Amino acid sequence: MRGARGWVAAAVGAIVIAAAIYLIQPHEDSPEHSSNSDAANGASAALLFAGSMGHPGSQMTGSFAPPDLFAVLFVFSPTSPYTGEEADALRSWVSSGGVLVYASELGDPELDRAFGVTRFDTYESGGTYTAVPTVSGVTSVTGGRELVPLQPANMQIPFLRSPDRYVAGYEERIGTGRVIVLADPLIFCNGFLDKSDNAVLLADLLDSAGTSAGATFDEYHHGLIFSDFAPQAWLTTPWGAALLWLLIAVFAGLLLRGRRFGPLIERPAEVARSDAEWAVAVGQLLRRSRARAMTLGLLAHATERAVASYNGLPLQPRERFWNALWVRAPEVARELAQVEDSLHGASATERDVLNAARRLHAIAHPVAERARAGSPSGRPLRGGPTSPQAGKR
Repeated sequence: MRGARGWVAAAVGAIVIAAAIYLIQPHEDSPEHSSNSDAANGASAALLFAGSMGHPGSQMTGSFAPPDLFAVLFVFSPTSPYTGEEADALRSWVSSGGVLVYASELGDPELDRAFGVTRFDTYESGGTYTAVPTVSGVTSVTGGRELVPLQPANMQIPFLRSPDRYVAGYEERIGTGRVIVLADPLIFCNGFLDKSDNAVLLADLLDSAGTSAGATFDEYHHGLIFSDFAPQAWLTTPWGAALLWLLIAVFAGLLLRGRRFGPLIERPAEVARSDAEWAVAVGQLLRRSRARAMTLGLLAHATERAVASYNGLPLQPRERFWNALWVRAPEVARELAQVEDSLHGASATERDVLNAARRLHAIAHPVAERARAGSPSGRPLRGGPTSPQAGKR
């Protein structure tokens, strides 16, 4: 059993290490066109190009936060999908004056919804794209061999077309900002930026937000983000389903191979405690905590409760109890009042506490006190059921 568990732990550790190495080491391929990648399909050259053109380059990482207004934001093929709130926030940013360059082969569902992007459902030939004359200094640009063409609406103005005359890029004004949608992000990648008029097109897009506007590249949606760990991600993504099956397999293996550490020990039956044991336990606690004043207060309250029971008086409210006790059993009321008045000074030593407790016990249980004294005709029963005061009831 221990060997099997060791193999399972080793397998899990190997998977974690392999994943960490894969994420940390530089890759020769960047299908998401990351600005951190120097691969041919990476976009690190675009980030450096923006800085050399006087547009401070930065990356959006850690959390989703659109840049300041009148800047250019590049979104290349998100691998972690946008949420509806993020897509709506990005559209609001564009309408306030931002410029968005949204380049993706297949698009993002929420971004396509927010910006009204419609695509064909088939691949067409790419390669060299022809630019309309309205694009300053750009005649043609070079990209990948194939693309999924765009279907622009009325307010979406095409400016790039494929050899088969399909739309590869268009521009739309939203509020005071603009969105540029490209079906082929390779146009701005490292291996293509020096071809045809690709660099000129990138320079035109950077200058469209201002001569010194910043350029931000969205890297937040190129890695694992919080929304990737939502419950639906475990069912709708391949890696989520694989991890889920791995967890199920590990749990099942541990469940089938596991065993108890020893024999089951039955729980002993609980034994009912007597009233004497509870009284002794409470007394020990009070004695160890040196709660003499609290002890006398408890005894005085118990004595009042016993006297009230003997004489048929309600204990609450306390003022009514004392008024009735002075009428019904004045001798008991007088002695009880004397003892309670002396309780504060009786908590100095344990002997004083014992003497006060004896006096309270004599008031609460007069029959027991008389029997212990051996005097059948002793003093009255202090308000007990056979006392003259009780006979008046």
